[in-house]
Amino acid sequence: MDFGWDDLRLFLAVARLGGLSAATETTGLSAPTLGRRLAALEAAMGEALFRRSQSGYALTPAGEELLARADEVEAAMLALKRWKDGAMGARTVRVSAGAWTSAFLASHVGEIWSVEDKFGLELVTANEKIDIGRRNADIGIRNQRPTEPYLAGRRVGTVAYGLYSGRQLINGVAAGYFVGLAGSGAPQTQSARWLQARHADRIAVRGNDAMSVRELVANGAGLSVFPCFVGDADPRLIRIAPLITELETEQWLVCHHEERHHPAVRAVTERIAILLNRYGSLFSGHDPQGAS
Repeated sequence: MDFGWDDLRLFLAVARLGGLSAATETTGLSAPTLGRRLAALEAAMGEALFRRSQSGYALTPAGEELLARADEVEAAMLALKRWKDGAMGARTVRVSAGAWTSAFLASHVGEIWSVEDKFGLELVTANEKIDIGRRNADIGIRNQRPTEPYLAGRRVGTVAYGLYSGRQLINGVAAGYFVGLAGSGAPQTQSARWLQARHADRIAVRGNDAMSVRELVANGAGLSVFPCFVGDADPRLIRIAPLITELETEQWLVCHHEERHHPAVRAVTERIAILLNRYGSLFSGHDPQGAS
């Protein structure tokens, strides 16, 4: 058996995100390259680590066992890096959220982290839940109350969804076509499932990530569904119908009950709660101009 930490790092990315496409952003490698590296790791292990399907990559029992051990290796590597870097203090606070919420946090990073903080910050973007129990993240932003007994949650608001078009009625917009989400991320988002269930026959253009879909809609390729905090805040988009009430979700801040009192985790949690509360009307769809 011959593999190193870099192999495990790639394995962890695909295992946590559920597919090659989702892991390309976090690893910086193309999907074909990731596929080859995982195949080589499986050959070194002597057994399959994933069950591959059109909906993504699911762990086999061997993969689950390796994941538990790889988590421990990652924790040790992170501790070693923190010790070496020194200046960043004792830990990095990892915040998991979906693509749009992660982008929102990134655009307001100055309100949740600063260079004076004695800890680092890492945004972990994924469409499915990240396992906080295994310390794959310290804080999660979820669309429902946590049910795991080891998690503590706080409701911080609601997220509304609407149907949007670009402001210029050209191309697919004029024809009444829709823009959908392709690839492994599509079945994991409720808005993509809603659009597929109701307008599959009118989806003429697709993008393989949420940002691409937004750019396509903004440039007239068709209509699509976005969270209101995304659509209403983009001056290139216009909401063209009432809120889609069946897509509305709660918004919860979730932490491990043992970690929530750590000063760094508590500080980031409180700052995120204040930020989301301040933009509550934007998230709930009651601020159509996107202003706070």
